[in-house]
Amino acid sequence: MPGRGALCLGLLLHVLLGCGSSRQPGACPAPCECSEPAKTVKCVSKNLTAVPPDLPPYVRTLFLTGNRLARLPAGAFPARRLPDLSALNLSGNHLRGGSPLEELALRGALRDHGVLLSLATMLQSGALRNLSRLELLDLGNSSLVGLRNVSFQGQGQLQSLNLSDSALGVLRNGTLAQFRGLPALRRVGLGRDAWVCDCTVEDLVAWLKESDQAEGKEALTCAYPDKTLGKALLRINGSDLNCSVPVDLPSQLQTSYVFLGIVLALIGAIFLLVLYLNRKGIKKWMHNIRDACRDHMEGYHYRYEINADPSSEVIAP
Repeated sequence: MPGRGALCLGLLLHVLLGCGSSRQPGACPAPCECSEPAKTVKCVSKNLTAVPPDLPPYVRTLFLTGNRLARLPAGAFPARRLPDLSALNLSGNHLRGGSPLEELALRGALRDHGVLLSLATMLQSGALRNLSRLELLDLGNSSLVGLRNVSFQGQGQLQSLNLSDSALGVLRNGTLAQFRGLPALRRVGLGRDAWVCDCTVEDLVAWLKESDQAEGKEALTCAYPDKTLGKALLRINGSDLNCSVPVDLPSQLQTSYVFLGIVLALIGAIFLLVLYLNRKGIKKWMHNIRDACRDHMEGYHYRYEINADPSSEVIAP
């Protein structure tokens, strides 16, 4: 019957539309792309101003790049609902100070140089000023070879900083001074890093000997050069390094320039003194040169006049 067929079709459409309008728990948020097999959710360049509240619980890697996130509210990534979330990419947003984020775990998530720079920018701007724990783990094959451009200003609550398994080869005085200035920092993990034991390691060795912040510092060893391979950093001394270039090169160059200036000034003073003492002889010598030049020029002038006189031309017979 046509009427019953139309009624059944209408009921079917109603059921389908109803199912489509009600999102099932764990479904992918509307502006995002989700892959349950890869445990990945990508909400990239969607002009989001807030973290999607209905992220699927299986997510392990979450990309929120290129949006307009300004704050990370408390409970944005609840561990109870997102138990497997371990990699979070927030680059390309507009995070500003006051975020209540207290723990940031980025184990194996910072292999991309752009993400690392974004994190450095967030630290420098104070966007994570309430951060109490920061983990940068498993950074093999990354570009993190130093922390010279990373500022920990405003991170007074930072308690744990893990830099193990990274490509760090040296930590300089500027970074170590920041560690000393963090009152709550109790643990800095540096295990299994490839430390370069040349003249640049002196700052790190001094810090290790005086500070209790480094975890397992007795086990830290040199990876380069070969003559110090495997040697404990705490046992490194000046004779092991054999520095041929002064560490404080700018000051050394400045001293060299001052010494060169003094030598040149002394040479100039001696030259002027010699000229002054021999002024009469030099004056006579200058007069002799002038007379010789004048006689020479008069000879050229006389020869030119003779050649130019028509009467002096010889007429052939």
